Amino acid sequence: MTDHDSASPVWFITGCSTGFGREIAGRILRAGGRAVVTARDVGKLADLVDGAGERALALALDVNDAAQIAAAVAQAQRHFGRIDVLLNNAGYGYMSSIEEGVEAEIRAQFDANVFGLFAMTRAVLPLMRAQGSGHVINVTSVAGYIGFPGSGYYAASKHAVEGFSDALLAEVKPLGIQVTCVAPGPSRTDWAGRSMTQTPSRIADYAGTVGARMARTSAGSGQQPGDPERIADAVIALGGQPGAPRRFVLGAFGIGVVSDALRDNRAEIEAWADKGRATDFPA
Repeated sequence: MTDHDSASPVWFITGCSTGFGREIAGRILRAGGRAVVTARDVGKLADLVDGAGERALALALDVNDAAQIAAAVAQAQRHFGRIDVLLNNAGYGYMSSIEEGVEAEIRAQFDANVFGLFAMTRAVLPLMRAQGSGHVINVTSVAGYIGFPGSGYYAASKHAVEGFSDALLAEVKPLGIQVTCVAPGPSRTDWAGRSMTQTPSRIADYAGTVGARMARTSAGSGQQPGDPERIADAVIALGGQPGAPRRFVLGAFGIGVVSDALRDNRAEIEAWADKGRATDFPA
């Protein structure tokens, strides 16, 4: 594959300074692929794109900045002529009890995890529609299915993206565009370490739930079972491939807890189904 190879898909990846975004972008470029790699500080991408030549386009991008989003998509179109895979990866974790959540922290997380992702997707869709093809991959989490103590606001942000993705797929599937949510379980990235924002719980009533989980999360950082390199390979293999799933849960832990939660949800719905049906107007 050369710098001018037009057969490889063009990826547009947000949040490439660390974590999954950096791992995926690096592996794509080292394999000879093409990618627009972005971060708020473009200087952190220099080593990532070194040697990739015209196959890489490194751009400064804050997903909360509408003007930067528009400029980045326009530059990507000028450089490559297309975007085949949008990987909405930018985001971070915030831990607190629900009661002790700080309004500014909650809103900042939603700006990055939810509203930035929404804006990024809106900006790329016109190009994908014109192409008649494309693949939007949203990095969510096991927390997109389950709200664990201490991460209610993070779970809310990921649940929002899951619901958005259901509607998005219904709208764009007839246009040749695929949508996948990649939901990793605990993985060895900076999520639980340097990237984490946290409001410590001071209320004694939450010590056994929120406090205990915060302590476990901090102690387990760097020991999680999810391998970022294997996760990156799985996501890259998925990108742009026909028949990609709408939901892709990663890791044995994630698959186990999500499967259990879905089973329990169905059982509860069925247990209350008669009472639920009784709320309709009589036939």
